[in-house]
Amino acid sequence: MSKKNCLMLAAAAAIGVATAMPAAALDVKLEVVAEGVTHPLQMVSPPGDDRRFIVEQPGTVKILGADGKLMGNDFLNIAEKLPPLWWRFDEQGLLGIAFPPDFKKTGKFYISYTANLRGSAGFAEHLWYAHTNTVSEMRVSKSDPNKADPTYERKILEIDWPQFNHNGMWIGFGPDGLLYVSTGDGGYANDWGIGHNVTTGNGQDTKVLLGKILRIDPNGDPYNVPKDNPFVGNANYAPEIWALGLRNPWRCAFDQGGTKELICADVQQNSFEEVDIIVKGGNYGWRRMEAGHCFDFINPNDHPATCDRTGLVMPIMEYKNCSNPKFAAAGDCEGTSITGGYVYRGSNKAWDGMYFFGDWSKSFMAAEGVLFAGKRSGSSWTRETIKVTNMPKFNDYVLAFGQDNAGNVYVMGTRIRGPNGEQDKIYKIVP
Repeated sequence: MSKKNCLMLAAAAAIGVATAMPAAALDVKLEVVAEGVTHPLQMVSPPGDDRRFIVEQPGTVKILGADGKLMGNDFLNIAEKLPPLWWRFDEQGLLGIAFPPDFKKTGKFYISYTANLRGSAGFAEHLWYAHTNTVSEMRVSKSDPNKADPTYERKILEIDWPQFNHNGMWIGFGPDGLLYVSTGDGGYANDWGIGHNVTTGNGQDTKVLLGKILRIDPNGDPYNVPKDNPFVGNANYAPEIWALGLRNPWRCAFDQGGTKELICADVQQNSFEEVDIIVKGGNYGWRRMEAGHCFDFINPNDHPATCDRTGLVMPIMEYKNCSNPKFAAAGDCEGTSITGGYVYRGSNKAWDGMYFFGDWSKSFMAAEGVLFAGKRSGSSWTRETIKVTNMPKFNDYVLAFGQDNAGNVYVMGTRIRGPNGEQDKIYKIVP
């Protein structure tokens, strides 16, 4: 049996444990490390660098210095490249940043964002499209290490996008030095409509880049496809695909320790949310499945008893979504939109290997974010709800998580749904 098939079976076996309600709560404290930011969606440090770079959805990147102080000037500002963002709620904007292993030497880094729809996409099937998801190479200013060069941009990947939502667009360099990109299914709901494969949905359409994890070498023209990608040479697959069957992977991260696994939280439809370990060539089921359950895109709240699960990788963790009226009425749902986090590799050894993640909110209209910790035991995972002991109530929308080079994990919260106002906070998770 191949390693890939072993991982699939192990993940499938784990799902019975992972779907159970959390058995306990993990006590933590949240320390504010930055405030006055606007909808932070990522915070990462370059290799060997103590600065923490904060991605803000309206198009800016700020730096939290090694001294713990937020620098006054933006490192990067691409607001003029973005479509107008709706102040009440939006999924467009500046969505990701990634630093390659040789960042110190080259000064090059990469960003992902929703650009205005490119001119070549204005006709035929793209007539009603929303924007063009873009990954670009940028570089640091030669005169100031805390500023990006505003004159340089090399676009390496452009994908025209049907709707404003389900973008994904996390980017990160793996331990192999290659760039991974998460893409959502194109938006709307149930993976159908304009810009979606009518028969299979985009998640299962092997010739499109939507609903996938992509793996590319950005040192090309505009990029190179690694020869060991799982579907290279198969005419039925786009060669950039590393894994498929995803709906809206929000967010992903490579573990700093262990076997450097790639873990993604994939936002599902109305009933369940899921966490996945991404393996080479893995198919995560959407829209044949919603998390570990058969899915009918015509009747999304009712799940068929049986379906074809052949070759699918099951989630390592899942929980019920409050958008399903039956779950909401029963009171056993735990959120509405999963938010991926990071595996803790900091100094608190009791937390080593825990996966910290959360849910945006149990309600769309009120900030009721939830924090979770996933614990692994062999091939099985269990999940605990996090209790914040130094706050009467943690009542932020959970936008994203961050991690520094020391392995500490941070959570980014806001009290408002839309990307506006300098009023959001970044917290460090501590014992």
